[in-house]
Amino acid sequence: MHQLMDRVSVFNGEGGFVLKLRAAAERILRQLQEHPETWTRVVAILQNSQNINTKFYALQVLEGVIKYRWNALPVEQCQGIRNYISDLIIQLSSNDGTFRRERLYVNKLNVILVQVLKHDWPAKWPSFIPDIVSAAKSNETLCENCMIILKLLSEEVFDFSRGELTHSKIKELKESLNSEFQLIHELCLFVLSFSQHQELIRATLGTLHAFLSWIPLGYIFESVLLETLLKLFPMVPYRNLALQCLTEVAVLSFGETYDPQFVKLYNVFMLQLQLILVPGTNIPEAYANGSDNDQAFIQNLALFFTSFFKAHIGVLERTHENQTALLLGLEYLIGISYVDDTEVFKVCLDYWNSLVCDLYQTECNVENPTAAAAMGLQVPMPAGLVDGLAMSQRKQLYVMPLSKLRLLMISRMAKPEEVLIVEDENGNIVRETMKDNDVLVQYKIMRETLIYLSHLDHEDTEQQMLKKLSKQLNGEEWSWNNLNTLCWAIGSISGSMAEDQENRFLVSVIRDLLNLCEITKGKDNKAVIASNIMYVVGQYPRFLRAHWKFLKTVVNKLFEFMHETHPGVQDMACDTFLKIVQKCKRKFVILQVGETEPFVMELLKGISSTIMDLENHQIHSFYEAVGFMIQAEGDPHKRDEYLQKLMELPNQRWTEIIGQARQSVDYLKDHEVIRTVLNILQTNTSVASSLGQPFLSQISLIYLDMLNVYRMYSELISSNIASGGPFASRTSFVKLLRSVKKETLKLIETFVDKSEDQELIAKQFVPAMMEPILADYTRNVSDARESEVLSLYATIINKLKSAVIDDVPHIFDAVFACTLEMITKNFEDYPEHRLKFFSLLRAIASHCFRALFKLSGQQLKLVMDSIIWAFRHTERNVAETGLNLLLEMLTNFQVSEFCNQFHQSYFLTIEQEIFAVLTDTFHKPGFKLHVLILQHLFCLVDSGALTEPLWDVNSLGLSAFPNNIIFLHDYTIKLLSSSFPNLKPLEVKAFVDGLFETRHDLGSFKTRIRDFLIQSKEFSAQDNKDLYAEEAAAQRELERQRMLSIPGLIAPNELQDEMGDS
Repeated sequence: MHQLMDRVSVFNGEGGFVLKLRAAAERILRQLQEHPETWTRVVAILQNSQNINTKFYALQVLEGVIKYRWNALPVEQCQGIRNYISDLIIQLSSNDGTFRRERLYVNKLNVILVQVLKHDWPAKWPSFIPDIVSAAKSNETLCENCMIILKLLSEEVFDFSRGELTHSKIKELKESLNSEFQLIHELCLFVLSFSQHQELIRATLGTLHAFLSWIPLGYIFESVLLETLLKLFPMVPYRNLALQCLTEVAVLSFGETYDPQFVKLYNVFMLQLQLILVPGTNIPEAYANGSDNDQAFIQNLALFFTSFFKAHIGVLERTHENQTALLLGLEYLIGISYVDDTEVFKVCLDYWNSLVCDLYQTECNVENPTAAAAMGLQVPMPAGLVDGLAMSQRKQLYVMPLSKLRLLMISRMAKPEEVLIVEDENGNIVRETMKDNDVLVQYKIMRETLIYLSHLDHEDTEQQMLKKLSKQLNGEEWSWNNLNTLCWAIGSISGSMAEDQENRFLVSVIRDLLNLCEITKGKDNKAVIASNIMYVVGQYPRFLRAHWKFLKTVVNKLFEFMHETHPGVQDMACDTFLKIVQKCKRKFVILQVGETEPFVMELLKGISSTIMDLENHQIHSFYEAVGFMIQAEGDPHKRDEYLQKLMELPNQRWTEIIGQARQSVDYLKDHEVIRTVLNILQTNTSVASSLGQPFLSQISLIYLDMLNVYRMYSELISSNIASGGPFASRTSFVKLLRSVKKETLKLIETFVDKSEDQELIAKQFVPAMMEPILADYTRNVSDARESEVLSLYATIINKLKSAVIDDVPHIFDAVFACTLEMITKNFEDYPEHRLKFFSLLRAIASHCFRALFKLSGQQLKLVMDSIIWAFRHTERNVAETGLNLLLEMLTNFQVSEFCNQFHQSYFLTIEQEIFAVLTDTFHKPGFKLHVLILQHLFCLVDSGALTEPLWDVNSLGLSAFPNNIIFLHDYTIKLLSSSFPNLKPLEVKAFVDGLFETRHDLGSFKTRIRDFLIQSKEFSAQDNKDLYAEEAAAQRELERQRMLSIPGLIAPNELQDEMGDS
């Protein structure tokens, strides 16, 4: 066999013949790898082959067996493999030359050995640690490889075990490593103290680095380990590895027991650091000009300082001597924060964020000590800082570092999402084409940090920002980047100041920015300043609401920018206008002091000239904003008057088009006319989305004509596809017609969704659309059916609920069979129809459930088959909708008179299908819902709701099982045993027993299933974060509540309330 594999690896090169040979060879290797007995030849291959690729292939086969079938192999075979791998590693790593030459091969063997250990140690190989330590003492090269194996083992158990090993196995391995660590500790100290072998010392430091995070603290603080590491730190070959080890120690924090040792560690470290990196060194410059090792040193230094300060800054704050060393460390960290490297900055930023958060919680809540607890702020106060005087001393200690930190944050502020104008790689100002998520995350953290810094000293924050702005005006620091970061910083602290201070600050800022716009020449320069003005004003709705003249000036400035054709300026002007109107809408419809009419009237009179240079999508945004203004008007007559005025231009054009169409229907076929119709409908949708119920008077004007246009365009599409075949649906003409249909449906859906008069919708709007929309959907060929029809009817049912229960059979007949036929051929075609179809089905199940009782048995089977098909889907949204729908249906059927009938037909099918998706790796995101459905089924059998047997009475008889619980227990064991032949029958039985024991406790039930998935090996060596998604969501909600409790942390324009807009 090894000769065959050796030959396969020679098929390299180009040319058709060689490529064919290589493809054939790879096919053979794949078949071999899948053969259940191939692993039995691995030892022979490793002994006889000289080809490294062949050896790696054999090890790959062996690794698969160890991961997925090890526990099913006979004990003798397991021991034989284990001993052979161990002996081979010793043989290859006993000789320095062989070890260096075969390094990759030895590394792979090490990985294989650790995979074996995860199964066999400690139970089946209790002497492993003494064995490896004993082997290490015999030879320095062998010792180096033993260190590598120990490091791999530590990483597997402590870093990569979640999602790969069960809870009990992880616990067992950790306890074993802890109990036997003394031997490893002695070996590491012996090597570091007496060896002169550079590679061995480096490997030992690497192993220690992996172990330090979990070993008992006595091994660190009650031995010479720290002293040894500090001695190695100044030596260039070991500097970075020793620093990484010291960082692992710095992270540790267990009460005050070892505080003296931590203080000593920090002070000795600082003395040594000053010899390596002299205080006052320009660290960003040193980093830019340094070697890879120098740069790694700066990175590791950032990690050491941030880790140490996070865990132990409190103990350094207590005495004057330690405070001096602390401030020097913070000075170093500020210098490192200016390094032009994203990863280094992220590390520093994370720490600065936690420091200022801690200071805010201890300093800004000192007058009300219970406030922090009430807001859920749990950062402990450092010991000894309990009275107000000590608190103010603590704040005083950080005055200088925090002032420098404010300057750092202002100078390096990341770009917010709202800013659309950027500098490209050629130095040109252009419109942003793609959002950078990393930058947005960084902005969020920097914004939060600046908010805390502002709370800690509003005066210093304000002075630093105004000082930098004056340097923009006088040209001393003028540059696009400097102005951008400054304005992004100014915008980011919105909501953190007291209102009077914010007003004073903003008056200066906006006045200076408007002056800067006037005095600066050059199109690009003006575009940058315009972008910054728009960003800043958009962040301060409270200020604008309180200052009508400023608000009016800002809005008029935005109208000016709407005529500026520089890329991105008009988009940003429209976005900012919309954002400001949403937060200040009342201000535009009331008569302000010194004005002769409300601003909205002034705007509506000049609307045609304001929007003349805007593109269609920008006009839609503008109309949406004015819709919000009109919605704020309390007088219905005025509201209708404003709406009529707003829609004058589109309505005029609509009337012209409909008039021409009545004379000749062909007029509607003109491309430009179709585009105009589309644009008019989009404008209507924008206004409907912001205006809501008062849009009734406008939609009533165009509704029937719109449905006629819909019907006509639909017939035109069908005739084009019928005559032109499938390709006709891709022509620009048909696409344009379909866009009009889609927008019509979107407009109706938007109005229905926003409407508050359900009776009006049910009587006036729904009946009129049955024929032109619903019947049209059924009649059309598949390629001409609009998915928006499905979402429209889902919205109607969600809105009107049981009021439309009598219409459900008509809806079902019109869309169900024909849509299912489209979407069940495969998992790819008609993606829009898929999700919207199941959303419609869910709306019916939620609000018109009893309508399902009117379906025939065949129709209900279609529904259930479609739900099963949905949650089998690999598209997450479709699968999730299917699972939610199934859970709702199970809950509803349980309390209905058809409970027995339904579950006798579908219970076992549902259980089987849910286990199928639960245990394949494509559907992990649905884990939470899979668990809820299984819990529902397991609880149902003894709930009293189910009174008839679930088994097949005709073939097994009525007395085959005492009750449904016994039957389900037996059925589930058989189902899982056949699906997982690699698991022993006892393991499957234990799992099913566990499910029945924990079925009333969701947390325990979920843990049982999670452990089973990992134990089954289907989910090993994969990213299993989706199995823990629910816990992550709960954590996110806690974080949001914390942010809401601190003024400014959630930007004022992101808050849902009206913020006093009255």
